[in-house]
Amino acid sequence: MKQWVVVVNGPNLNLLGKREPEIYGTRTLDDLEKTVTAKAAELGIDVRFYQSNSEGEIIDFLHQHGPGSLGIVINPAALAHYSLALYDCLQALALPVVEVHISNIHAREEFRSKSVTARAARGVITGLGFAGYELALEYLTNQK
Repeated sequence: MKQWVVVVNGPNLNLLGKREPEIYGTRTLDDLEKTVTAKAAELGIDVRFYQSNSEGEIIDFLHQHGPGSLGIVINPAALAHYSLALYDCLQALALPVVEVHISNIHAREEFRSKSVTARAARGVITGLGFAGYELALEYLTNQK
């Protein structure tokens, strides 16, 4: 069985390509999944890609698919700013985590510059668009 990385996207990322294209671009969630899957294939790993607008469903997915993985790439979206439950989940899984944000959260509204979930991550990549996910995959693959 191939090794895998869990890639999770939080609330409203299903609207990529439609929501605020001046911030998030015109590429869709499907485009992101294709980009991530192609990078994973290049690295010789699989991905378990998931998006939900529900905090509880994201946590359940992480509980189910995180154990045994190389690690987690997560764009918690708005959950980054307040979800202690997601933070606790990431801490409890004791896996390497890379938090990714498509936009530069530090160049936006003040409330976006603080991420409570980032404390559970080895690193945070912000503002590099879809390339941030690819960099996160490379990092986790090199942790083998």
